[in-house]
Order: sequence, then C-alpha cells, then structure tokens
Amino acid sequence: MTGLPKDPMLLLSVVNTKLRDYYSTLEVLCEDMGADQDELMDKLRGIGYEYDEARKQFV
Repeated sequence: MTGLPKDPMLLLSVVNTKLRDYYSTLEVLCEDMGADQDELMDKLRGIGYEYDEARKQFV
C-alpha cells in the first residue's frame, strides 16, 4: 500500500483521519493512494475493525 503505514494500528489512525478530513469514500482514498481496498480492509479486519459506510470510518 503506497504511502500508507504497514503497522495496522498506525494504518487505522491514518486511514480514519484521511477519510474524515480529505476523502468522501474509502474507494476514493484507495484510488488516490494507490492502495488495494480489499487488502486494506483485510488488514484492519485482522485487528478487529470493519468499515462503516454510514460513519465513513473503521470502527
């Protein structure tokens, strides 16, 4: 994942911050950052977080 941290906890923080401040959807964030959306979701699911579209964040 280009430009995103490899550590899952740091990844969670960065992704949620970017979703809150800069991106309208997870898909747009992944496209812009050159990240694989499924890989990102799997990595965060591995530490107990799921993407909530209504809240636009991983919870």
